[in-house]
Amino acid sequence: MSPFPVDPELLSRIRRMRPGDEEAVAALHFAAMGDSLWARLGVDFLRTLYSALIGSPEFLGYVYEEGGRIRGFIAGTTDGKRLMRSAMKRRGLAIAFAALKGAWLKPGLALRAMGTFGYFAKSRVPGLENVTAESMFCSFEPELRGKRISGLINKVLFDDLAFRGHHYVKITTEADNEGAIRQLTNWGFAQAGRFRFYGKEMIAWRLDLSASDRIEPVSRVREDA
Repeated sequence: MSPFPVDPELLSRIRRMRPGDEEAVAALHFAAMGDSLWARLGVDFLRTLYSALIGSPEFLGYVYEEGGRIRGFIAGTTDGKRLMRSAMKRRGLAIAFAALKGAWLKPGLALRAMGTFGYFAKSRVPGLENVTAESMFCSFEPELRGKRISGLINKVLFDDLAFRGHHYVKITTEADNEGAIRQLTNWGFAQAGRFRFYGKEMIAWRLDLSASDRIEPVSRVREDA
């Protein structure tokens, strides 16, 4: 697999996600993943959730910004289970209230949302038992597709995880998401196994960061950027 080129101009538009970005990030998440459970709980829930995630030490988030406007983002973690615990500890009441508000007159959503913490056990398929690093969400405005920007922001996350000493990164997708499957295969991800979650068949993927020609163990974005 050939190395992924780093365009300095595009890289200069990528910075770390920080407090105040949750409004734009929630809107992008909702626009791209409106049928997912968390998105169906509403933009207010997503805004509250990202506000909690951004302040958690296990969170790694980056945004792509042009002209002062956030047009894409990626959200990852060094440890998903600890991240959710940290977010709930810091903003648990606000997250719960936003979820209940979003599920008003939709009791089925509230019940399904309560199963979120079961994700970590169910997605720990053979080969992923000790993999804590994960890429969770990525969304860009449709006009930016095909410009290699989403690939670059993925590389920024993966390089940072390798820089922090992680040997593998995990991603899960719905089994019928052909677009995601093509992208992950192109990146060198291998299927680790399947599981069911939220009533859907899911695939767990694993990328060997240390063996990939596309990954370099370097933190490309300043902590204050």
